[in-house]
Amino acid sequence: MRWILILFLLISGACESQTLLNRPVTLVMQQGKAGELLNELNQVTGITISYSSEVIDLEKKVRLTGQEKIVEEVLKSILKDQPVRYLEQNGKILLLSAEPVKKKFTIKGYVTDAKSGERLIGTSLFVTETSQGTTSNVFGFFSLTLELDSLELVISHAGYITETRKLQLTEDMELDIALQQRVILNEIVVVNAESKTNTQNRTIPGKISVSSSLVKSIPGLFGEADVLKSLQLLPGIQAGNEGMSGFNVRGGSADQNLVLLDGVPVYNASHAFGLFSVFNADAVHNVEVLKGGFPASYGGRLSSVIDVQMKEGDKYNFHGEGGLGLIFSKLTLEGPLKKGRSSFLISGRRTYADLLIKPIQRLSKDPDRLSTFFSDFMVKTNFGLSKGNHIYFSFYTGKDKYLSKIKSTLGYSSVVEQLYTYGFSWGNITGMARWNHEFNKKLFSNLTFNYSRFGFNALDRNNVAEDNSHLARYSEEKYLSSIQDYNVKYDIDFLPSPDHFIKFGLAATLHHYRPGERSLFQSDTVIKTDRIIRATSLYAGEYDLYAEDDIRFSTRMKANLGIRVSGFNPSGEVFVSLQPRISWIYKLTNRWSLKASAVKMSQYIHLLTNSNMGMPTDLWLPVTKRAPPQRSYQGSAGVSYNPDQSLEASMEVYYKQFRNVIEYKEGAGLNSISNNWEDVIDIGKGKTYGAEWFLQKRKGKLTGLVSYTLSWSRRKFENINGGREFPFKYDKRHEVKTAFVFRASSKMDLGCDWVLSTGNPISLPVAYYTDPYTSNRVDIYSGRNDFRMPLYHRMDISMKLMKQKKKFLRTWVISVYNVYNHHNPFYIYNADEYVSPNTFRSVFKQVSLFPIIPTISYQFKF
Repeated sequence: MRWILILFLLISGACESQTLLNRPVTLVMQQGKAGELLNELNQVTGITISYSSEVIDLEKKVRLTGQEKIVEEVLKSILKDQPVRYLEQNGKILLLSAEPVKKKFTIKGYVTDAKSGERLIGTSLFVTETSQGTTSNVFGFFSLTLELDSLELVISHAGYITETRKLQLTEDMELDIALQQRVILNEIVVVNAESKTNTQNRTIPGKISVSSSLVKSIPGLFGEADVLKSLQLLPGIQAGNEGMSGFNVRGGSADQNLVLLDGVPVYNASHAFGLFSVFNADAVHNVEVLKGGFPASYGGRLSSVIDVQMKEGDKYNFHGEGGLGLIFSKLTLEGPLKKGRSSFLISGRRTYADLLIKPIQRLSKDPDRLSTFFSDFMVKTNFGLSKGNHIYFSFYTGKDKYLSKIKSTLGYSSVVEQLYTYGFSWGNITGMARWNHEFNKKLFSNLTFNYSRFGFNALDRNNVAEDNSHLARYSEEKYLSSIQDYNVKYDIDFLPSPDHFIKFGLAATLHHYRPGERSLFQSDTVIKTDRIIRATSLYAGEYDLYAEDDIRFSTRMKANLGIRVSGFNPSGEVFVSLQPRISWIYKLTNRWSLKASAVKMSQYIHLLTNSNMGMPTDLWLPVTKRAPPQRSYQGSAGVSYNPDQSLEASMEVYYKQFRNVIEYKEGAGLNSISNNWEDVIDIGKGKTYGAEWFLQKRKGKLTGLVSYTLSWSRRKFENINGGREFPFKYDKRHEVKTAFVFRASSKMDLGCDWVLSTGNPISLPVAYYTDPYTSNRVDIYSGRNDFRMPLYHRMDISMKLMKQKKKFLRTWVISVYNVYNHHNPFYIYNADEYVSPNTFRSVFKQVSLFPIIPTISYQFKF
């Protein structure tokens, strides 16, 4: 009997399970949405029907035939044309996808230059079937995870031939891609982050990548291609002063620009008081400019990031390039250490004005001596330890020096000989060690140790000796200012899918400030004095933690969301800042796109300056309780138009507020600082806003760009200008810039650029009176920066004549700076001009720095 009972129970259970789908049913609702009909079927029959909205289209409209008699027939009518299968389990009906589950596979690898083996930054990889994609990171690494059996992958990089690969994806794949350079480089490659297939970079408004080919195409002062001067042709980036490579971005000051050399901060990016930048264009691989929409991976400055990436060196062949000019010579060498695995790059420049002056001074028998020069040197190596491990080392040093010796002989009762020596020097030193590690197909890390130092030294010495006397006088004054950084940083890139590019990391920096030290030594035959007038040494720690995600919401909309937390610890004080970042882009059509961003930035360093030139005497100072961290809040929005791969037009508006900016108090300056610099500064706020228009043509024999910027920049301090708002010294209302390159033939290139801008604001006296006690003239001003210098405009042209010799490429570069010899103002001063022997009038006079300057240089490449 027991086995009969068991058999009965099994048969009953089986019959019950069959009756779920065969159970008779009649629905009152005969039409509606699929989800509504499934709910009614559940209520009428009492059967639990389990399903997912990802499997079934619940919004699909359905009409029943009226012939349905059982549950299965009703389900077939409701789910008609939907790929769904039924499964009865545990007294429920499960609705499952009828399609087989697709497996996800990952393609990962590196993108390199086919000729040199150098890894390419920001290469676009685009999947045609899904309109998904990614870009290679700073070290050429990429990863794509897809649900496709086969795909077409389009790989593109500016200046390189676009490749299309058809791939069968049945398992995880390693794909290293070597791109070929174009045979004829007829592009002025300003790659704005709006490329149609660039799915990562284009979410950042105000981001522009500039290749070394653009830098070398722009005419430069004395015929020298210059990285920072080339950037000054972009909208929103303004030159600091006539002929200077210093720059200001969207109305900010020079200290608010973060300049990086292979990820290491450079505090003074200029040689020769700003005439040239510290970067040798022959050694530059890529320059990335950020002036808005800063992602969370960048921080520490308020206005811009200039990220200069140097070449890694050719892994397959030894070659070099250099030049001989009127001012200096340069040489860059690169090649493999172990072919295909490791490489080196060595680059150096030096002026030879001092070497040319020496023999002239000897022949003239002039007792006075003048020595001035600048030089820089860089070496970089990289080693491939294994497929997923790579290490880099780099070192840079640059120095400027000016020394003047004046010897004079005076004859009174005895002969007095005087030797006066005056000079100064400044320079940067940077060092970097980096380890790239690939954890797996989706996770890439980068560990970096770096060092940066900027120092300035000045010397003032006077030596007097009397003949026929034992009396002698000697005095020497020295000045020293420097800042040093020791930094460790760990960054991780995580690419879980084409819809996410996640970055996170942390960093710690030890700053050592020596904002100014003066020492004085005096002696004569009677007494000696040796003392330090002022010496300050400060240490501070800075700490950063960030995370960001570049998210693809759909084929039309993307966003970059991030957060950065930073802290600063000077002399027992603690400052903490939470900085949210968001950037957004929406693709209206294949040609039109909208973009916007909102960011908060913090800066824990001040630059104390009373010059428009960005002189090396400017003081880098840490934040304190009395001089708190600088803050900025910036919003921007814009539209771009890309009719094809050759043309691009864009317009962007921005608004930015500054807090805790510093300025010397009225009447104060560098010499006013005694023991505490905080006593001679005022803390204020500022704002800047404007609009930028940009048009560029990338392809064809004639390539170029045109930009126009309309902007305002204002400052306000409680104790300056009577507490009234005034134009900041970098406030330029209008600025027009153009640059064109015409490839006449394979042997000749012609280049031209033209700039026009409103003059800088300036303070000029409107009246004066004579002090009755000192008889000195005292000027009266109506307000801070109430006047403007005259309109600034200049045109430069260049011609390159190239010829391929048997073993090298020879190029003559003929250039003319300031073609029509316009006298642009360098500064304006007030002077008294006599109109009669007893009558004079006060006039303003303009000093101009550079007239028309024709130059010629010889360049070679082998």
